[in-house]
Amino acid sequence: MGVHAGVVFAFFYAPIAILIIFSFSGDRLVGRWGGFTLDWYREFWNNDQLTNSITVSLQVALIATVASVVLGTLSALALERFRFRGRRVFDALLYLPIIIPDVTMGIMMLVFFAEGIDVVDSLLGISLAKGITTITLSHIAFCISFVSVVVRARLSGMDSRLEEAAMDLYATRWQTFRYVTLPQILPGVAGGGLLALTLSLDDVVISQFTSGPGATTLPVYVFSLIRKGVTPMINSVSVVMFLASLVLIAAMLAVDRLRSTGSSVPSAVPGGDLSAEPAVGGHERGDT
Repeated sequence: MGVHAGVVFAFFYAPIAILIIFSFSGDRLVGRWGGFTLDWYREFWNNDQLTNSITVSLQVALIATVASVVLGTLSALALERFRFRGRRVFDALLYLPIIIPDVTMGIMMLVFFAEGIDVVDSLLGISLAKGITTITLSHIAFCISFVSVVVRARLSGMDSRLEEAAMDLYATRWQTFRYVTLPQILPGVAGGGLLALTLSLDDVVISQFTSGPGATTLPVYVFSLIRKGVTPMINSVSVVMFLASLVLIAAMLAVDRLRSTGSSVPSAVPGGDLSAEPAVGGHERGDT
């Protein structure tokens, strides 16, 4: 079992180790060692187009993550806690961005913005062009579905009697969500946000269809570099993206650990203790 585990881990992590090692190679060929050097990282730092693409990627990813977390959480609450006309249709449409291929999604976004920009210009008089705005909107469109699925899975495992107890203790819907529902589903919301951030930073196909002049994300720029000719600078860029992913994962684990250590302390809720189950028929906890 130990040998088998070693082979599996080597299969998964050996390419990452090779990528990191050859990012310090002095040879211009990617797969050939030419001595240790930091020149490719200096070239990466001094490349204005590359640093600009990183700025665009971070800007798009942060806005898309915040918007998709808010809208995805609201859609998950609507589907899991309420019954309304068209619920099944809305549920089915919410899964489409997860199921359909990225190329199809990119073409749909391209056609939509090509027609929608003219409509917005004619109705609102706003000069809207393809760029950061269209990339951000397209990322929000497919990230909402992933966030909603993760949050909804967390909601399905939550005891709805806690929310009923909050409303029995005269809490409003906002207080119930803030003090009861949100702390329970917070790991799902954080996980969905991290997933949306990762998907937005890694997207190539949809971003390439919806990008415009002066608005090139980092994955699209790296893909264009590969088509022109691969140098070890690609390795340095990949290493930086890999380290950024590790930082995100470490931050997620740290937040989860802090939350787990602080979960033993009951939170003060206006109107009463909502951490206890509501009384069914006795007077041990007091009738409302």
